[in-house]
Amino acid sequence: MPHTGNQVLRTIDAFDRIGDENAFSVLARATQLASQGRDIINLGIGQPDFPTPPHIVEAAIKALRDGQHGYTPATGIAPLREAVSADLHRRLGVEVDPGLVLIVPGGKVTMFVAILMFGEPGAEIMYPDPGFPIYRSMIEFTGATPVPIPIRESNDFAFSASETLSLVSPRTRLMILNSPANPTGGVTPRGEVDALAAGLAAHPHVAILSDEIYGQMTYDGLEHASLLAYPDIRDRLILLDGWSKTYAMTGWRLGYSVWPKPLFDKARKLAVNSWSCVNAPAQYAGLAALQGPQDCVGDMMAAFDRRRALVVEGLNAIPGITCRTPLGAFYAFPNVSAVAASAKALASRLLEDTGVATIGGPDFGTLGEGYLRLSYANSEDNIARALARIGDFLAA
Repeated sequence: MPHTGNQVLRTIDAFDRIGDENAFSVLARATQLASQGRDIINLGIGQPDFPTPPHIVEAAIKALRDGQHGYTPATGIAPLREAVSADLHRRLGVEVDPGLVLIVPGGKVTMFVAILMFGEPGAEIMYPDPGFPIYRSMIEFTGATPVPIPIRESNDFAFSASETLSLVSPRTRLMILNSPANPTGGVTPRGEVDALAAGLAAHPHVAILSDEIYGQMTYDGLEHASLLAYPDIRDRLILLDGWSKTYAMTGWRLGYSVWPKPLFDKARKLAVNSWSCVNAPAQYAGLAALQGPQDCVGDMMAAFDRRRALVVEGLNAIPGITCRTPLGAFYAFPNVSAVAASAKALASRLLEDTGVATIGGPDFGTLGEGYLRLSYANSEDNIARALARIGDFLAA
C-alpha cells in the first residue's frame, strides 16, 4: 500500500549550499511593482537595453525557414566554431583550434562545467570578490573551499597579480578571473596580467578560468588583455565568452568556451549528458553576429560611453557618494558607505521608496559591502531621473 504519512524528500547536501543571483530577484520585484502602476527605473539587471541587431535576428529566422530544426553536434555547428576561432584571431591576434571551441547555452554554463570539473571537498577554488555571485555559489555546491581574490577600489577594481598569486596553495585547483569585471566595471591593466601569467609558471597545478564576456566593452582606448595571449598557460586555460553582452543577445542563451586539449573531451561529455546541444537557430544567429557588420557593437559602446559619463558625474554630485570611473562593461560601483550602514538595505529602500532598482554590493561578495551596483544599460533620460531620485532620497 502507498505510504500516506508525511514524507520528507531528502536531497543531497550540495543543494543546501547552492546560492542565488539576487539581480533576478530584484528584477522580479521591480516587474511586480511596475505591474502595479509604479514608475520603475531599472538600473539593476545586467543586460543591454538595445534590441539584437536585425541582421542577426533575420539569420535565425532564415535558419528556421531553411529547416534547421534538429539536433546539432554537442560541440556546436562547425561553421560557428570556425567563426569563433576567426573572430578571436581578428580581435586578439591569437590562434585557436576550432576543435577546442565548445558552443554552450550561455556564459554561466562554462562556469558550471569548469567548477564541476575541479571542485570537490578538499580542493580550493579562487574567485573574485566582489564578483559574479555564481562563482562562489557553484564552488560551494561542489564542496570545494572558496578562496576570495580581493578586488579593491583603491586598486581601481583591478586584481593585484602579487596578491592573487600569494593566495595560491597546494590545494588550489582552479583560479577564476574576470576582466572587464562585473560588478565593478574594473579592467586589469596589461602589466598586471603579464605579471600574473608569469607568476603562474610556479603553480602548474592550477587551472585558470578567464571570464572575458565583457572583453569587447572597454573605454578610453583601453585594450582588453586576454589571457589567451599567453602561450605558457594555454594548456590549462579555459576561456569564457559569448554573444550576450556584445551583441545584445542575453535572451538567446548562446555562449562559447575555449578549452585546453586535455580537458575538451571531458567538457564535451558533460554537454552530451546535460544540454545535448545549443538550439540550432541561435547558432546561426551567432554566426551572423560574428561574420556580419560590426558597427552595431561600436554604436552600442558609444551610447554606453555617454551614459557612463552621465552616471559617474551624477553619482559624484550626490553628497556622501563617490564613484570611480569604470573602464569596462556597463556598470558603476559607487561607494555609499558614508550614507548607508547596509548597502543591501539601501538598495531595497531605493526600489521600494523611489522606484529605482539597484543591486547591493554584498550580493557580489563580502568586499561588496559599502557599494551599490548600477547598470547604465538604460536611457540617458532614465539615468538622469534615477540619479535625481537617489539624491532626493538621501537628502530627505
